Amino acid sequence: MRLSQKEAGAYYTPDSVVSSLLKWAVRRDEDRLLDPACGDGGFIACHRNSVGIEQDAQATQTAISRAPWALVHEGDFFSWATETVERFECTAGNPPFIRYQNFTGEVRARAIALCASLGANFSGLASSWAPFLVAAASLLKRGGRMAFVVPAEIGHAPYAAPLLEYLVGHFCNVHVVAVRNKLFPGLSEDCWLLYADGFEGQTREIRFSVLDSFRPSSGPPRQFLRVGVPEWRTEWNRRLRPYLISPHAREVYRHAATDPGTRHLGDLANVGIGYVSGANDFFHLRPSEAMNWEIPSTFLHPSVRNGRALPKSKVTAGVVARWTRSDEPILLLRLPKTNDIPRSVWRYLETDAGREARKAYKCRMRDPWYSVPDVQVPDFFLSYMSGLEPSLVRNDAHCTCTNSVHSVRLKDPDIKSRLASWGSDFVQLSCELEGHPLGGGMLKLEPREATQIVLPSPAAVKPMNATVIADAIQTMRSWRHYAEA
Repeated sequence: MRLSQKEAGAYYTPDSVVSSLLKWAVRRDEDRLLDPACGDGGFIACHRNSVGIEQDAQATQTAISRAPWALVHEGDFFSWATETVERFECTAGNPPFIRYQNFTGEVRARAIALCASLGANFSGLASSWAPFLVAAASLLKRGGRMAFVVPAEIGHAPYAAPLLEYLVGHFCNVHVVAVRNKLFPGLSEDCWLLYADGFEGQTREIRFSVLDSFRPSSGPPRQFLRVGVPEWRTEWNRRLRPYLISPHAREVYRHAATDPGTRHLGDLANVGIGYVSGANDFFHLRPSEAMNWEIPSTFLHPSVRNGRALPKSKVTAGVVARWTRSDEPILLLRLPKTNDIPRSVWRYLETDAGREARKAYKCRMRDPWYSVPDVQVPDFFLSYMSGLEPSLVRNDAHCTCTNSVHSVRLKDPDIKSRLASWGSDFVQLSCELEGHPLGGGMLKLEPREATQIVLPSPAAVKPMNATVIADAIQTMRSWRHYAEA
């Protein structure tokens, strides 16, 4: 079965980007160029001494017709890379961006094994492009160069860190070019550029350029920040996104984060996802439905189903009453694992909707299928996909929540006051720096990222320049295209 364009990660590169990257990588007509995922041949058509690898048969034929002088192999790049003895002066291209959910099976196993043998150990969450670049780099001759389009995730995703670690350990120069305006206007994901030269060398810094928009060039940008590898590893947790803001703002943030009185959200609370019902429409009833089925209130628990439902500051009994008057599907059917269930509930479970729900994967995998696990009553709810800013909402009504909202449970109930700074500009900047763009202007906070949010001490806040913090927030929002969404 042929993958869709999105599933295959096949988005072809604009000619101006192709031309520039080839100028960065190729120094002589005699240089042998490798494109590990050549697609329709955009890169190899522009250099006479080229080798391309492509798994899609139709794209392979297009590449051959566009570049009849090139050697084009149809098949899996990782299999070819494992077996080939060829070596190249340069490699360039636009590797497929296939997320880990679709980057599976034998191809993934070969990719991970090959990269591990090269010293790059990727996690189970790695998308395809990062192993592609490690494998391609390993096929360079001494002094070789690489120039690639890469997802902006290179600036923040934990799975991308092994790639950068490999590059700084094997090249004399590593240069990441952040581009704010989209290289691919039709894609929600942002793309940056990556250049490295001097294969079989090493470096103690990452060059980082910040561009508002891409312009064709004969070489990587001459203006760049020198990001020390030790600083990148320790102070910024192997992320480059913090270098999008001004040096002054970074220093203010770092000073507050390391103040003895400062705490991270993870110091004060456990952050996790809510429950997974497996069949939300079946397990969440409207009050009128619960009444019609005569389901006892002891088996119903008010729930926050998504972040859009959250009020600004707290969920109260009055808020739940308003949801009830609107007859919204807020009542979770919360059943025990026993068979001691009223007849009215059994009648609901045996409906056509119930028979359909039990076929869902999550329901099939649990015993009994109708008992939703991991139902908790948190102290706060945290929106994990946000537009302007994430919301931390107090749970005064003792509701539970689905996995569309984060569950925040305090380690000590007496420390609620420490969360009073949540709405401050500094904490919102921390959310921007610790979270990551999702596309469409959204900011996403994974539980691990949320635990790193900095709650500054009063002593650290006092000397802060409000304008510096506000400008940094605006910068980060512009990079996730919030104002454009």
